[in-house]
Amino acid sequence: MSSIDYSEKIPNNVNLSEDRTLQRALEHWQPNYLQWWNDMGPDGSQNFDVYLRTAISVDPQGWAQFGHVKMPDYRWGIFLNPGEQDRKIHFGDHKGEAVWQDVPGEYRANLRRIIVTQGDTEPASVEQQRHLGLTCPSQYDLRNLFQVNVEEGRHLWAMVYLLHRYFGRDGREEAEALLERNSGNADNPRILQAFNEKTPDWLSFFMFTYFTDRDGKFQLCALAESSFDPLARTTKFMLTEEAHHMFVGESGISRVIQRTVNAMNELKTDDVTKLRAAGVIDLPTIQRYINFHYSVTIDLFGADESSNAATFYSTGLKGRYEEGKRVDDHLLKGQTYKVLNVVGDKLVEKEVPMLNALNEVLRDDYITDSRAGVERWNRVIEKAGISVKLTVPHKAFHRNIGALSGAKIAPDGRVVSEQEWSKRVNEWLPSDEDRAYVGSLMGRVVEPGKFANWIAPPVMGVNRQPVDFEYVRFN
Repeated sequence: MSSIDYSEKIPNNVNLSEDRTLQRALEHWQPNYLQWWNDMGPDGSQNFDVYLRTAISVDPQGWAQFGHVKMPDYRWGIFLNPGEQDRKIHFGDHKGEAVWQDVPGEYRANLRRIIVTQGDTEPASVEQQRHLGLTCPSQYDLRNLFQVNVEEGRHLWAMVYLLHRYFGRDGREEAEALLERNSGNADNPRILQAFNEKTPDWLSFFMFTYFTDRDGKFQLCALAESSFDPLARTTKFMLTEEAHHMFVGESGISRVIQRTVNAMNELKTDDVTKLRAAGVIDLPTIQRYINFHYSVTIDLFGADESSNAATFYSTGLKGRYEEGKRVDDHLLKGQTYKVLNVVGDKLVEKEVPMLNALNEVLRDDYITDSRAGVERWNRVIEKAGISVKLTVPHKAFHRNIGALSGAKIAPDGRVVSEQEWSKRVNEWLPSDEDRAYVGSLMGRVVEPGKFANWIAPPVMGVNRQPVDFEYVRFN
C-alpha cells in the first residue's frame, strides 16, 4: 500500500481506479481545483519551473523526490499511510473496539464538520500567501514558499477525498464550498478567523509557518488518533509534510535574528532608529510580531471549556496529542484540569472536568512546543553576545475566544486597565508604523545566491543543493 500510482490522472494509493463513481467525482472536482489554483494560488508564478519535493511513496524512507516542475503541473494526489492490522480504538467510550473503516451514522455530522474545518485551513493559507512571491528575499525562500503552497494544496486534496469517499452528496457539496470560500472575503470568508488575516510580508509568513502551522501539527496529531481509520491514516501522512512548513518558519525567523544581531554588533548599537536606518528588523519589532501571531494562533484551539471537545473525545473522533503515550484510563471521566478566568483584577485558575477542557490541554501542549523554538532563537542572540531574550506572551494575552476573550492582559500576565492597554498596546503588538517599516523592506531578490539585506542566508541549501542553486527558473 505504500507505493503511489502515478499513471493515474489523480496519483493515489487508494485504488481509485477500482471505484469508478468516486474517480469520476474527483476528476470532476479537479478542474475546479486547478481553476482555484490559477485564480487564488501564487501570483504570477504559473510558468516558473520550481525545484519541488513531490511525494512518491508513503514509506518514511525515500518518500519524496525533488525536481523542477511547473506548479500547475504538480502531481497533487491522495495518499494515506498504510493501514495498521487489527488497529483498535484506544480512547473514549468505544475503547477496545475495532477502528471504523466507514463513518458511523450517529457521528456523521461531527466527523464531517471536523474534516471540513481542517480542509478549509489548507487553501486559506495559500490565499493568504499568494502575493508573497512578488517580494521574496531570495530564490531559496521563494522555492520554500512554493513548496509550502503546493503541499497545502495536497492537504486540501486529502480532506476532499474523505468528503467524496465517505459523505455522499453532502461531502461533494462541502468539497465545492472549500473552493468557494476565500480568505478575508467579506461575504464568504474562511471558517477560522486566523485564516482571514492578511499575510502581508515575509516576517508575517515566517511567524505564520512557525506558529500557525504548528497549530496544524497539533490538530493533525489529535486527528491521527481518530477511531475513523481513513482520517487517522490521512493525517499521519500530512504530518510528514507539515514538518517542513514549521522548519521554514523557525529557520526563517532565526535568519532574520542572525542578520539583526550581526548589524547590532557591527554598528555597536541597540538603538531601533539606527538599526532601521541600516535596513534590518529590530528585536523589539520581532517580539511584537511573536506576540501577535502566537496569541492569534492559540485562539485556534477554541474555547477553554467546550462540550464539543468532550463529545469529540468520548465518541472517539479526535484524541489528545500523543494519546498513546499518556498514562491514564483514556476515558477521563471524573478527571479535572485547570483553566484561567479573570476575576476582578486577577487571573485565577479554576478546576473543570477534563473532558470539557481538552481544547486547553491541546493548547498547553502546543505552548510547550512553541517555547522550545523561541529558546533556539534566543541562542542565536546569546551567541552574538547580546543580552536580550525573546519570549512568548502569557496565554491570556490578546485573546478573542473563550473565557479570556477581550480581557485586557499584559504580556506578563497582569490584568491591566483599558487606559494602560490603550497607552501600551503599541509596545506589545505590531503598530501600523512597524508594519509599514517591515513592508518597506520587502523588495524582490531573485538572483541565485543573493539575499535581501534584512535576512541572513541559510546554513545549507535544499536537498543538499548549494545555497546559490537555481531553485526557480523564470521562463
